[in-house]
Amino acid sequence: MKLLLTSAGIKNKSIHDALVDLLGKPLAEASALCITTGSYALPGGAAMAWNFISGREPDCPMCELGWKSLGVLELTALPSIAEALWVPAVQETDVLLVNGGDPLYLSYWMRQSGLADLLPSLRAVYTGLSAGSMVMAPNIGEPFVGWKPPTGGDETLGLVDFAIFPHLDNKDLPENTMAGAEKWAAGMRVPAYAIDDETAIKVVDGAVEVVSEGHWKRFS
Repeated sequence: MKLLLTSAGIKNKSIHDALVDLLGKPLAEASALCITTGSYALPGGAAMAWNFISGREPDCPMCELGWKSLGVLELTALPSIAEALWVPAVQETDVLLVNGGDPLYLSYWMRQSGLADLLPSLRAVYTGLSAGSMVMAPNIGEPFVGWKPPTGGDETLGLVDFAIFPHLDNKDLPENTMAGAEKWAAGMRVPAYAIDDETAIKVVDGAVEVVSEGHWKRFS
C-alpha cells in the first residue's frame, strides 16, 4: 500500500512533492476519486461534502489540484449496487482523496461498502485528510469518539500500526494542543503521531516517513 496521511490536505510543496513521488507522475496526468462520506456525521456535513468535492476548501486543498479526471465515490451507496459498477473504477484510479469528518462513521462505511477489504490490493495512492487519515489506525482514542458504531468502541481499520492526532496547534481548534496530544497518546495502545496542518505521514509497504514544513511529535 501507498499512503499519504495528512492533517489538512496538500498544504505545501513538500507534501505535494511526496504525492507526486508516490504517484510516479504529475497530478495533471493522474485520475482521482474523492470520498467525503465521513463529513455527513458532522453538523453542516452536507455543505462540507460539497465544498470538498467542488474544490472550495482552500485551507485543505485536495480536489482542486488539477487532476486529469475526478470522480466521487459515495460509500453509503455502494452496498446497494453491483460491485461491477464501482470496483473497476477503484482498481483503475491513481489516487483516492479521502475527506475528513467523523473517523468512526467513515470506518463503518468503509467496511460496510467493501472498500476496506479492497484497499490493501489497490495500486491507488490513498491520500487522507484528518479523519481520512485517522481511519487507517487501529483505533482513534476516546477524545475523538463522536458518532458511535453499533458495536461501540473506537476501533478503526488498522491498516497502519500507529495512530494520528491531527490539526496540532490549529488556531480554530484550541483543544488540539501538544499537552492535549500527550494526554491522548498516553491512552493509546499503539505508537502515535501528533501532526500539524503542514505535516503528513508517508507510508510505503509499511515504511513510515514524516513529511513536514511544520511541527510534529511521535509518541512511543
